[in-house]
Amino acid sequence: MFIQTESTPNPATLKFLPGQTVLEMGTADFPSADGASASPLAQRLFGVDGVSGVFFGTDFVTVTKAENIDWDHLKPAILGAIMEHFQSGEPVMSDGATQAGGHAEHSGEDAEIVGQIKELLDSRVRPAVAQDGGDITFHGFDRGVVYLHMQGACAGCPSSTLTLKMGIENLLRHYIPEVTEVRPVMA
Repeated sequence: MFIQTESTPNPATLKFLPGQTVLEMGTADFPSADGASASPLAQRLFGVDGVSGVFFGTDFVTVTKAENIDWDHLKPAILGAIMEHFQSGEPVMSDGATQAGGHAEHSGEDAEIVGQIKELLDSRVRPAVAQDGGDITFHGFDRGVVYLHMQGACAGCPSSTLTLKMGIENLLRHYIPEVTEVRPVMA
C-alpha cells in the first residue's frame, strides 16, 4: 500500500491519500479525541502522540498536529497507523456512526437564498477546499450574514480568514446580492 502525502495551506495539517475510498460520501470531522469512538481509524490516529485533529473526506485523511510536535517525527507514525488500519479490514466508521452530509438545514423566508448559497458552496467552494484537505459547510444565514463551519485543514488555518473574506464572501456577494458578509462559526 502506497500512501501519498500532501501539504496543505495550514502548516499544522497534512493530507494523506491512501489510494482508496475513505468515506463513500460526506465527511467526518474529529477536532479532538473525544468523538473518535465513532471511527476505528480516528481512534488509531489519536493513539499517535501529537495528533490533535482528524478529518476524513471521500479519498483522503487530514491530520492536524499539536503545536510543539515536528512533522518529521509524527509523519512516519501516522503513515503506519493508516496502513495498519486499511490492512486490518476494519471499517473507517463504526456501524451506525453518522458522518456529516454537509450543510445545516434552513427553512423560512430565506429558504430560496439559502438554496443558492448551498449550491454555490457545493459547486465552487467545497471542491476547492477539499483539494487542500478541508471542508466548508453552511451553518446559517441571518440578515445578510452567512455563517460557515470550517473543518479539517481549514479549521485554524492562517489563510482561512483570507479564503472566507476575499474568496467566498466575494463569490457569494457577486451571485447573491442579499449576502453582505461571511463569518466563520467555531465548532
